[in-house]
Amino acid sequence: MYSDLTLTTSTTSYPVIVAAGALADLPARLRSLGLGGTLWLVCDGAVAECYGAPLAARLRDAGFVVQMMSVPPGDASKNVAQLSELHTWMIAGGVERRDTVLALGGGVVGDLAGFAAASILRGIAVVQLPTTLLAMVDAAVGGKTGINHPLGKNMIGAFHQPRMVLADTDTLATLPPHSLREGWAEVIKHGVIRDAGLFADLEALAAQRGWNADHPGGLWDAHDADLTARLTAIIRRAVAVKVEVVGIDEHEQGERITLNYGHTIGHAVEQLSRYAMLHGEAVAVGMHAEARLAQALGMCGADLVARQAALIHAYGLKTALPSHDPDAVIALTMRDKKVHAKKIRWVLPCAIGQVQVRDDVPEALVRQILS
Repeated sequence: MYSDLTLTTSTTSYPVIVAAGALADLPARLRSLGLGGTLWLVCDGAVAECYGAPLAARLRDAGFVVQMMSVPPGDASKNVAQLSELHTWMIAGGVERRDTVLALGGGVVGDLAGFAAASILRGIAVVQLPTTLLAMVDAAVGGKTGINHPLGKNMIGAFHQPRMVLADTDTLATLPPHSLREGWAEVIKHGVIRDAGLFADLEALAAQRGWNADHPGGLWDAHDADLTARLTAIIRRAVAVKVEVVGIDEHEQGERITLNYGHTIGHAVEQLSRYAMLHGEAVAVGMHAEARLAQALGMCGADLVARQAALIHAYGLKTALPSHDPDAVIALTMRDKKVHAKKIRWVLPCAIGQVQVRDDVPEALVRQILS
């Protein structure tokens, strides 16, 4: 049993819970935070029947008023039209400022429902209930909400901190293998940027279990108590990295930019794939490319690049760049939110657990890596 993490910023403080069976405690947790009114439960079609309907019933049995709506799964739902549907649903249903949005699902639902909460009635409470590994360790924590624009990913949104993040790791048992594996990219990223011990824990588990590029692991086995306990501990440690960074830099003015390691190239190839490539898959590719950039700049050695690649492969992810036109990738990186004064701010590793931000990376070198 783990104690709650607490994310504290200059404007707010809220609990972050990572534990097996945590959803069973949601009614009591909501009451302890003084959250009442109508609960607007937003989930995607992939979790509505398995988790959404039972959760709504549990909350109603506990005396809460619950309205539930599901949205189509996938990144294509992060658009103005779907956001408008949520607004219409809540306004027609008589939403009030004391109400709370519950975002149950992956990062898409968290971003979309979070932005709906941030924008309806100029902002109401939101509770993030991530059911994917990717959302647990990244998207649900930190208050970033938003939707995509045809010209870029996550270009429209708001910082809107949740009142609570509750991650029930039991939900990972029903996650499709490819969806679970993509989440490990963000866990590995947290080890590279800030926690060498986390990175070593991931390596130790892979070595013990015999996971490698030919026999990748990282899947959930609800019947293996030792494995699920170790994975839960690793996930909680990865979440703690995000909690610490956001506590230092809530609005991405400094330290929080390090969480974007692998994302500059990752977001570009993800968009060029028309989102057929999963976010975590793209981040894994981006991390490898950006580590090679760091090596070419003399910031790290080949051993770091190889060690990171081996761990990425061990958890079932790939490092090879898709065959996109380098010019198209570079053009999209220039629309990245980290661009400042027309210069890309690259997050690059110099050691496991340590990164630096550079804005002096020659475009020719980027092109060479992409080629």
